[in-house]
Amino acid sequence: MFDGMTLPKTVTEETVLSVHHWTDELFSLRVTRPMSFRFRSGEFVMLGLMVEGKPLLRAYSMASPSWDDGLDFYSIKVADGPLTSRLQHVKEGDSILLGKKPTGTIVLDALEPGRRLFMLSTGTGVAPFASLVRDPETYERFDEVILTHTCRNVADLAYSRSFVEALKDDPLVGEIAPERLTYYASTTREDFAHKGRITDLIASGRLFEDLGQPPLDPAGDRVMICGSMAMINDTRALVEAAGLTEGSNASPGAYVVEKAFAD
Repeated sequence: MFDGMTLPKTVTEETVLSVHHWTDELFSLRVTRPMSFRFRSGEFVMLGLMVEGKPLLRAYSMASPSWDDGLDFYSIKVADGPLTSRLQHVKEGDSILLGKKPTGTIVLDALEPGRRLFMLSTGTGVAPFASLVRDPETYERFDEVILTHTCRNVADLAYSRSFVEALKDDPLVGEIAPERLTYYASTTREDFAHKGRITDLIASGRLFEDLGQPPLDPAGDRVMICGSMAMINDTRALVEAAGLTEGSNASPGAYVVEKAFAD
């Protein structure tokens, strides 16, 4: 409890339900969800702590689907980060601040109808896709879903590998997701089955060769991109070169990007 502290009207005080440390640099946490909190799978919200009597908040994508009773988040640990240096130490039962207004563009509503959906991510940018791959609407709108996750080291892929493997036991998509979702992981530093930046793998055609799939086609392919700003800019250039146009909540298109997440 943030005893004696006045909370801004834009946030609620929630409780940490669990914390999992995946590596020395990555962790996830689950917090309580207010009854009135509504969001679309893939959106982000402000999350944080009271520091010296003031709220310290950063944008985090919900890593749980819109139907889940709790809220999951995935974060990097930054030793000197204003928030993550503190957030990484929270434990079950601690209080945490949650914004009241989720938003974002990594949502199905921002895409035109299509056949294949590519979810391209690096680092903690995989968080909104952890939400979307558990949403039944994703598989209602697309015949095939391809999730890529690129990290520096093999250990950094543990989180995405874990939630993909758990899909078979998911109460809503357990019967359909394992057949329709393809998971493609790659590393940039350690040796792995697939090695290289996702932009290089796309540009060289290696990604499509490995998948046994044709290259991007604006007629039926849709793309979601979430990662570092450099990755977003480079990947945007590649998909636009393939003929895809950017979409938004106001005007759906063939691809969307997300910039507001903690990395």
